[in-house]
Amino acid sequence: MGSYSIGEALNLLLEKSQWKPKVHELRMRQEWEAIVGKTIAKYTRSMALNGKRLTIYTDVAPLKQELLLGKEQLAANINEYFGEKVVEEIIVK
Repeated sequence: MGSYSIGEALNLLLEKSQWKPKVHELRMRQEWEAIVGKTIAKYTRSMALNGKRLTIYTDVAPLKQELLLGKEQLAANINEYFGEKVVEEIIVK
């Protein structure tokens, strides 16, 4: 049996246990302001990551329109922030 560092062992555990999407969602909730900026974070009500589909909820119509127009860029920014493909599709409600 090979030896693993603690980080490698945790990554293997997350991959094999299917917990990784929930860990990404929790981390995204905690670091939302750092990912999207102060203004967007202030006016988003909540978010949910279901598989690789991110649903963002907001009651502000101009922000909703801006998010709809910039979905691809936002997904790219989120994936760059995490260093892996976390989000493939964004839905704004």
